[in-house]
Amino acid sequence: MPKSGKAEQNLAVIPEETRAAFRRDGVVCLRQAFDPQWLDLLGSGIAENLERPSPKQEIRHGDGGSGPRYIEDFWVWSEFPAFETFVRQSPAAALAAQLLDARRINLVMDNWFLREAGATARPPWHHDISYFDFEGSMCVLWLPLDATAKEDSIAFVRGSHLWNRLFMRTFFADHRAAAAPGVINGLRYEMPPDIDAAPDDYDLVSFDTSPGDCVFFDMRCLHGALGASTPKATVRRYTLRMAKEDGHIRYRGDWAKQERAIMEAAGHHEGDALVGDFFPTLWENPQAG
Repeated sequence: MPKSGKAEQNLAVIPEETRAAFRRDGVVCLRQAFDPQWLDLLGSGIAENLERPSPKQEIRHGDGGSGPRYIEDFWVWSEFPAFETFVRQSPAAALAAQLLDARRINLVMDNWFLREAGATARPPWHHDISYFDFEGSMCVLWLPLDATAKEDSIAFVRGSHLWNRLFMRTFFADHRAAAAPGVINGLRYEMPPDIDAAPDDYDLVSFDTSPGDCVFFDMRCLHGALGASTPKATVRRYTLRMAKEDGHIRYRGDWAKQERAIMEAAGHHEGDALVGDFFPTLWENPQAG
């Protein structure tokens, strides 16, 4: 794998039909986009992070106190060399640039999840755009490190990124809404739809994935785990949120204050572009003047 420099600029071109599907559906699966060494690198990073949790790491149990765990940590790329190497040098940003038709790609946030076999704790139905103080054209790389059957995976509501609706942040621990719906800081937020109650009413898609496969989805695309989803084996997933050149900070509500404090401590405030040491540039169009 590369030892230095920015993300890989030269890689297989994503077909236009796949790019069109991303624009239409808000989600695509790319097969064998990452070589095994990248997955091994991320696996070593997660193992080290579990041994050395950041103050942000969260552990949830489906019964509230014991049993199989659902663990996550975020903004850890600058704390663990394995994650920083992946962020800066893997094909992730160059792939995102093709899907977003970007002149520049900046890292917004990295995040990993580990869901142990039998864990009933699961992600609620949500879209990432309302969770954080971010705005603009953004996508998420969802990279499973372990083979995952689609029934144990994340499901996406195709086309929901085009609804022009904002759904209230819902806490992963108990699926409780972060605030009452309504107009907050000039934007209207609704409760997420109860997709578990009527899954056939939605155009849902999920994917069987093998190591090396990945999913890219729009930050506005609704996704979550179906109520019956309980993994039969422990699964690890690494995600990157990335923005094209129009990405900027847009304050939302008090529910984002933990992440906001981290950004403000790094010198980033309302209206600022998602660029700088905290939001490093991972890819730039080599043809840009």
